[in-house]
Amino acid sequence: MNDSISLNPNKIVKTLGKPAADFTKQDLIRYIEQNDIRMLNFRYVAGDGRLKKLNFVINSKAHLDKVLSMGERVDGSSLFSFVSAGSSDLYVVPRYRTAFVNPFAEVPTIDVICSFYDDRGLPLESAPEHILGKAQRTLKERTGLTMEALGELEYYLFSEIDRIYPISEQRGYHESHPFSKWGLVRREAMQVISEMGGTIKYGHAEVGNILSGDLEMVQHEIEFLPAPIEEAADQLVMAKWAIREVAYKHDLEVSFAPKIIVGQAGSGMHIHTRFMKDGVNVMADGNGLTETARKVIAGFLLCSESLTAFGNTVPTSFLRLVPHQEAPTSICWGDRNRSVLVRVPLGWVGMGDRMVRDANPAEPEGVFGPFDNNQTVELRSPDGSANAHLLLAGMAVAARYGLEHPEALKIANELYVKEDASRIPGLRQLPASCFESAECLKRDRERYEAFGVFPAGLLDALARNLQAFEDLNMSEKMYGNADSLKKLVERFLHCG
Repeated sequence: MNDSISLNPNKIVKTLGKPAADFTKQDLIRYIEQNDIRMLNFRYVAGDGRLKKLNFVINSKAHLDKVLSMGERVDGSSLFSFVSAGSSDLYVVPRYRTAFVNPFAEVPTIDVICSFYDDRGLPLESAPEHILGKAQRTLKERTGLTMEALGELEYYLFSEIDRIYPISEQRGYHESHPFSKWGLVRREAMQVISEMGGTIKYGHAEVGNILSGDLEMVQHEIEFLPAPIEEAADQLVMAKWAIREVAYKHDLEVSFAPKIIVGQAGSGMHIHTRFMKDGVNVMADGNGLTETARKVIAGFLLCSESLTAFGNTVPTSFLRLVPHQEAPTSICWGDRNRSVLVRVPLGWVGMGDRMVRDANPAEPEGVFGPFDNNQTVELRSPDGSANAHLLLAGMAVAARYGLEHPEALKIANELYVKEDASRIPGLRQLPASCFESAECLKRDRERYEAFGVFPAGLLDALARNLQAFEDLNMSEKMYGNADSLKKLVERFLHCG
């Protein structure tokens, strides 16, 4: 058994001795029989971006086989705003490769993520996972590239103030216990996310430490490893569910909201991307960032205003996107610069084994082989209110748009900055409200509708929902009104 199996935390992978991508229906039936699994849960992402659930008691092997083969009917009008009650039935059909042992169930239970199908047995055109699949396929067909992504989930945990080791406000970055609180919740969440199939890079305490009345609010982050965007989106949705479950078990409130208290660090959901061809990362080479990477960056920048319609979906998103808060407002990019919209982080390009050999001089020659190309580019505007599947689909569209744009390299060159972006005059700015975000989506809609990726009706519905908040000039209207701002933050505390 190779290391990818023997060290895999997914119990089904380890028991079956095969990667999840190779799971079959018979594999799941055999595991269920041999491990006394009593229940089966279907999971799926609805129009609101949240994870839904359908429970089955396993009555017999024949019943289990039927459910896994046929899926089940659900009321689409209660899951998607664009499905009418007059023809609301949809099918949910399990994707066997997503199966995992539920870490929270009272009895042994297997969960499987599902896809939506319509009355003709065809993929539901407006289902988030189907739109994401279309975006990836179109990107591959037109450019030969596939997109991989990793998300950074930032969130706050609320608890009573620790009188022995109080937190230091806005000084939480990579702090450890006892000066940072609830690392045990983060570690437990990381473990169960891994058992569910999530591929985690690391977790740590984040900058945000807030003292408010009798509460201390402590910020954490969990970051993932790169994965094809279809898997990356599923992982983000499942991880948010797992973090909430673990926090609830410890009697803690958790929030992924973009803003908890005005003036304090908000929570983003930064997305790192890389583009692959024949299994090779094409974002950098021996000379640094490639032309392909610069074209992708240009695409993200050109579509950045309308991408907020998928990545910043509540009014408090735009309390986070303000100058001098380590959140972007100006549409530009740069290297290792946290004030820009698209950041190019360190990527180990050209490093070889220099650093690890310096740190470990006793290691013999030949121990360290060549390192992988880890270069990514990071979009820093999204937050926890995002619909992960639609956001990554929109980013795939934006990347394709940049790769095919005749002026992409020129645009990338013009929008590169080295200093604090918020202090550079003349740069185009991100929207300042959901209302403006919707206007940008309507302006750019042809880019997203091209090649049938985003259905027109879905874009119409998104724009309507965003403008229904009526938050145009919200910051100016609420300036100095602490009570109104507090109520607004509380309203969207559990968004996403």
